[in-house]
Amino acid sequence: MYIDMLITLNPHCERTRMLEPPSRNQTPMPVDSATRLVDSLNLQGVAFLSKCFSDENRLRILLCVSRKEKSVSKIVEELGLSQPLVSHHLKELKRSFLVQVERRGPFIYYRSADERVGEILTSLSSLAEDLGKAAKIF
Repeated sequence: MYIDMLITLNPHCERTRMLEPPSRNQTPMPVDSATRLVDSLNLQGVAFLSKCFSDENRLRILLCVSRKEKSVSKIVEELGLSQPLVSHHLKELKRSFLVQVERRGPFIYYRSADERVGEILTSLSSLAEDLGKAAKIF
C-alpha cells in the first residue's frame, strides 16, 4: 500500500526499524500490542470515513436518513439546507458507501447503508462532549 511505502521509505520511522532484520550484534525489537493493533486496523479506510464525517451538514444528513428513507426534497425541508448543498453532500456520502440510493419514478430516496453509522455518530457525539468537559476542567 501507499502508506506502507511511505513508512518503509522513512528511515527515521520506528516501524521501519522494526521491520529491518537485526544486525548480528542486535536482538530483534519486540513487537508490542499497540503495533499489532495498528497493523490489524484498516487505517486507510478509517481515514477515508473520517473525512466523510468531517462536515457538520453531512452528519446532519446522515442522522436524517438513518431514521427513515427520505427524498432529497424531504431532507432539504427537514434540515433547512439548500437543494444543491444537500445533493452535493449526498453524492459524497454515496461515494463513501454511507448511504444507499433507490430511484422510484421521478424521485430518488436515500437511506443509511448500515445501522452502525447512527451508533458511531452517537458514540462520537458522546466522546466530543466528554472531551469538551475534560478540556474545561484544566
